Amino acid sequence: MLCLAGMLGGALWLYQRVTVYYLTEASARGENTLRLATATLRGQLARYERLPELLAQQRVIGNLLVAPDTMARVAAANQYLRATAGLLGASDIYVMQLDGNTLAASNFDTDVSFIGGNFAFRPYFLDALSEGQGRFFALGTTSLKRGYYFGAPVRVDGALRGVLVIKIDLDEIENAWGGGDYEVVVTDPEGIVFLSSNPEWRFRALQPLTPARLARTGATRRYATTPLSEIPHQMTAAAPELALMTVPEAAEYVVVAEPMPDAGWTVNVLLNTASARVQARTTVSVGLLLVVLAALSVWIVRQQRQALAERLHLQRSAREDLERRVAERTAQLGAVNTALKGEVAERRATETVLRQTQADLIQAGKLAALGQMSAALSHEFNQPLAATRNYAENAQLLLDRGRVADARENVGRIVSLVDRMTRISRHLRNFARKPNAKLTEVELAPVIHAMQEIMAWRFEATGAELKLDLGPAPVRVVAGPVRLQQVLVNLVSNALDASEGAADRSLHLRAEVKGDMVRLILRDHGPGVSPGLGERIFDPFFSTKGVGKGLGLGLSISYNIMRDFGGGLSVRNHPGGGAEFTLTLRAASASLEAAE
Repeated sequence: MLCLAGMLGGALWLYQRVTVYYLTEASARGENTLRLATATLRGQLARYERLPELLAQQRVIGNLLVAPDTMARVAAANQYLRATAGLLGASDIYVMQLDGNTLAASNFDTDVSFIGGNFAFRPYFLDALSEGQGRFFALGTTSLKRGYYFGAPVRVDGALRGVLVIKIDLDEIENAWGGGDYEVVVTDPEGIVFLSSNPEWRFRALQPLTPARLARTGATRRYATTPLSEIPHQMTAAAPELALMTVPEAAEYVVVAEPMPDAGWTVNVLLNTASARVQARTTVSVGLLLVVLAALSVWIVRQQRQALAERLHLQRSAREDLERRVAERTAQLGAVNTALKGEVAERRATETVLRQTQADLIQAGKLAALGQMSAALSHEFNQPLAATRNYAENAQLLLDRGRVADARENVGRIVSLVDRMTRISRHLRNFARKPNAKLTEVELAPVIHAMQEIMAWRFEATGAELKLDLGPAPVRVVAGPVRLQQVLVNLVSNALDASEGAADRSLHLRAEVKGDMVRLILRDHGPGVSPGLGERIFDPFFSTKGVGKGLGLGLSISYNIMRDFGGGLSVRNHPGGGAEFTLTLRAASASLEAAE
């Protein structure tokens, strides 16, 4: 119990340290994202920062403010502002008098025209008049669209006449933040979210909405009539300078933030801690598993030593007792002693025979395993070696005829087949059950074409033809490309053997997509499967071929490979004659997590 308590305490301590490590890594990634987001915002604002001052100096704006009642000047200003807004990519541009009334706007001909509106309550208007520059972000009271406002005073002959305002849209930057394992949140001085990659957090506060904060926000009508609410959350510290925020309705986040004083914003990047905690749990679980395995190994060794010591002690005690009894009754039990010696000799002889038998059994087991491995290797390398020999002989003939390019192509195919045999030898143990074999998305067409290349010499020698029907769209399945190709080679080779004496030697291979499964069906025109053999055809070393024509391993190996892929292999007789093998595979849209 003490050891268990110590182990649990150590695991908890290790989990906390590992969690802090992975959370710190997440925080570092968040810093990079934060720098990028802040730089993007600053760059976007810097593009428009000087434009209001330049536009305010244009003659058409000054003429309008000098004579605001002249319709021709109003129309000219409206047309100029609309063209300029389109050229600059601004949301809106408009001109206000000193009392805040809007005289001209780029949206003068829309349903949400600013003309006639009074925005004297906006800080960008007041700051432009008092400080020479106004900057403010808010929800438009007329358009109800978010934007950042730049204001600049308009002077005519040195006299202050009005204010020119440019409003820009930041939606494109906000839309670019989505899609990651993080949330980007921009808050105003009152802690209210203004920009966010999570639309549900907009116009919600990360700080308590006290009456003072609500009053300051309402005075500038920053969010018009939009109702404001708080985001329920809890802030904790996993380590110094490592802040965590838990949002019950969302998740737990690592928080990194950077203020933007010029804009009056605070940019926050929230990284979901789920992956970091999963990594921490995985690391601790592996560590605990190693500790348990080490402890189990020590316990097993100790038990073995104790058992050996007890056995030696019993043997020593028995021997001492026997020697004592023999010494006491030597005179009276001479005959018994002689019989005992004979029995001991007989037992020793029996022990010698048993040891020899055990050695013979071990050797027999080794030879059986060696034979099975040799048979599998012989069967799997038979087709590529035959194809290699065929290409080599063709290359010799092509060289004799001076067709170097064609010979080089054959040599390239030989190299490809040698590489294939290398891959086959590397993956031979995958023919046995290997639960942790990694599967991938495999397109059927390239695998089938590779199989055709290997089996080309067989088709040419037998005069057979493979008719393909893979459908109009590419078909992708969950499998191992080398092992799937090996299954197709085995099945096509058996189909060619079965069709050897048939009038129609063509083979048909088609693909069918059924929901999240793919069926690959191979049909021949041979005699089919004899009744009663359907259940045994996939057994190891079972073959219907003559002696020396097959080892009976191909279908067994193919059956186990298909089971490793999470599919299956079955056979039936086609109503029109011949055998029909069906390979069932998972479609590539299915998740690979279980296989990995």
